[in-house]
Amino acid sequence: MPKRVLVVDDSNLLRNAISRCLINAGHEVVGKGQNGDEAVSLYQKLRPDAVTLDVTMRGKDGIAAAEEILRLDSNAFIILYTLLNIPELAAKTSRIGVRNIIRKGDEKELLRAIDAA
Repeated sequence: MPKRVLVVDDSNLLRNAISRCLINAGHEVVGKGQNGDEAVSLYQKLRPDAVTLDVTMRGKDGIAAAEEILRLDSNAFIILYTLLNIPELAAKTSRIGVRNIIRKGDEKELLRAIDAA
């Protein structure tokens, strides 16, 4: 079933690549953001089925944005899509309710996670 997805990454190139991947798989990209503040604002406005968040962004990072979104909606389906050390991030984020942490470039795993939203 197609999902409505919010894509947040500080790199325009990666935002577009992630969006293309999702659209090619039949999902709808309902919004794009470039930092954590935009992620929170767009989440409140759009209420997507899933959010992909980069971890390292200027201003509010992906972890802080995820925490804020989950305070607003404990059922939010958040995927951290990152190049950082996944086991280390998992330890940091498990307490706040992040659903998945996926290494950037692993499109199959990203799509599998979005399908589970």
